[in-house]
Amino acid sequence: MRFRGKLVDISCIQHFTRVLGTISKIIKSCVLRITPTTWYFILSEKVVSGGVQIWCELPQGHFFDEYAMDGVSAEDNEIYLEVVPENLVKAIRTAQAAKWIKIKLTKKHAPCLTVEVDLPTVSAHSRLVVHDVPVSVVPHRMWPDYQEPELPQFDVSICMPQIKTLRNIVEKMKNLNNCLTLAANYNGELKLSVSTDMVSVSTHYQDLVNPVRRDMGSDEDREPQAFSEAKIDIRRFAQFLSGQQVIPNRVICNIVHKRVVHFYLQHEDVSLQYFMPVIAT
Repeated sequence: MRFRGKLVDISCIQHFTRVLGTISKIIKSCVLRITPTTWYFILSEKVVSGGVQIWCELPQGHFFDEYAMDGVSAEDNEIYLEVVPENLVKAIRTAQAAKWIKIKLTKKHAPCLTVEVDLPTVSAHSRLVVHDVPVSVVPHRMWPDYQEPELPQFDVSICMPQIKTLRNIVEKMKNLNNCLTLAANYNGELKLSVSTDMVSVSTHYQDLVNPVRRDMGSDEDREPQAFSEAKIDIRRFAQFLSGQQVIPNRVICNIVHKRVVHFYLQHEDVSLQYFMPVIAT
């Protein structure tokens, strides 16, 4: 196996850093899947057991000026590495004004992603900074555990308001309760609510967009004003909102009534899916 990639454009370097920063705020450890066309950051836990699932795609052509890889074989031309995103962020954070960054898969006592950063200096000489980020190679037999999650048939799909607005509201609500109820319908309405023995607080949004999904069945029998809802951990939701360092074009919230919440963040060169577990009621 081998991998070598080089980022030169400063805007790509900064954007790449923001994407990694977003992932590191949400999860501590994940699997990096490297293919000839795409980088994937994957976390696969059983949502029904209280875990989360994350699937983030970065088309390599949008970031890397040079890109070369060989997977485990010609038939399985991919590489799966377990990595701590925060360690990658620390290695790349010094590169905000770099001339270029190289990322290579190396072996130094143990497998590493070696990050080389060429920093500018006042003289004609270059200053090369090297970071070795430890990784673990995921065995081929475990690859099926890290395939793209299957999307269930959602009861409602709605585009969410601006993340900054949501974040401010959720930060206030989390002081009242550990749980938050998300509810939406096909009239473009979204409700966020928390309750205690003393008080109930809710925020309502109207005139939001209900996107049409390719696998959505007929809605002829669905009452547009009927809400589908799910109760989630408010602190986990607040962490998800506060971790967004890449401003997405839109965020779609999909709800399976009282079972699953799925967030889909769309950017022109990044997409992130986040399955959040639901608290049983």
